[in-house]
Order: sequence, then structure tokens, then C-alpha cells
Amino acid sequence: MVEDNPDLARRLVEGLQAEGFIVDHASDGEVGHGLGLSESFDAAILDLGLPSMQGVDVLRRWRLIGCEMPVLILTARGSWSEKVDCLNAGADDYITKPTHIQEIAARLRALIRRAAGKPSPVLVYKDIELSPSAGTVTVAGNSVELTAQEFRILNYFMHRQGRVISQSQLLDHLYSLDADRDPNTIEVYVARLRRKLGRESIKTLRGLGYRFG
Repeated sequence: MVEDNPDLARRLVEGLQAEGFIVDHASDGEVGHGLGLSESFDAAILDLGLPSMQGVDVLRRWRLIGCEMPVLILTARGSWSEKVDCLNAGADDYITKPTHIQEIAARLRALIRRAAGKPSPVLVYKDIELSPSAGTVTVAGNSVELTAQEFRILNYFMHRQGRVISQSQLLDHLYSLDADRDPNTIEVYVARLRRKLGRESIKTLRGLGYRFG
């Protein structure tokens, strides 16, 4: 999230964390631009009126070098011409402030689903169903209780069924950039998920990582 208003940024980070997201924050355009290039984010929230580099310029530079992550513009500027400029520059969605955190979260989930080629709001693999918005998981119709981290890992796997997922990718999507990271926790969470979902649901590929489905 690239937002220069410290009070708004704090509220957005806290609200999105409560909705299950891991959020990294940059307070100016240059830093936000750099993070978008160096890190692998599922999506970005981008303000327009930023210090050092305007939001639309950040967006244009991301798209110019092939950065494909979904970008949600969140700004107080609401004229139709600015919306058109941002969408033509490569934005995927546009919201004007003020708005509710639940709407931002819902739009982010929709953008992430579409980027992963998953149009349905419920993710399905065989008899496993996961609802990102409701935070629920069922196996063969029976509810399964997961911790927040287990849910995040399964959500990430189900958006990327059949792909090889490295341990470093999982760490990036479990922890913010400034958090302490322990690679050993990944093996623990995966083992727990296997017990709850079925041992064959997650394959270990030695030297590569994991594959779900």
C-alpha cells in the first residue's frame, strides 16, 4: 500500500489485517515504486497525490517494465478524467475516499481472484472448498478449523493449484517485510494442513517447494 497520510495508512493497515491480509506500507511514490519492483505482491493499493512521485507515474513505470500485479487506486480525486487516465495507465480498479474497509477488501479479493484466473468467490479443489471473504474451509461438506496462518497458506495454494510454490514465496505471503521470519514454521503449517485436508493434497518437491493439487 502506497499512502502518504499516516493516520489513514494506519487505519487501512489495521483494517486490512483484520480482513486477513498481510500489508506492507510505503509513504511516498519512490519507495512504493521500488517495493513494487523488488517484491512479489498479490496486489497494490495506490494513492495518487504522493510525495516524490505521483501515483499515476508510479503506475506507469510499473506497467512499463512489465509489473503485472493488480493495482487498486484509492484516492480523494474523483473526476472522470482522472479515473480514465489511471485506467488507461494500467489500473485495475478505482475507489474514491472516503470508503469502507470491507469494500476495499472485497475489491482486492476480486482483483486477486481474476489475476489467478479464479472468477468464483469460492475456491474449490476436489472436495475442499475455501471462501476468502467468509474465512471458511470445508472438506466433503464438513467445516474445518484453521489458524490464520494455515488459512493464508491454503488460500495461497488454492489460487495457484498445480504450480510449484517455493518456501520463500510462502514466507513472503505469511509475513510483512519487517517481521521476523522462521522458515521452519512453513513445514509445521504444511504438516498441519495435510492432517486436516488429507495427506495427498500437498506434495513436497525436494529442493523446489510444494505443489497443491
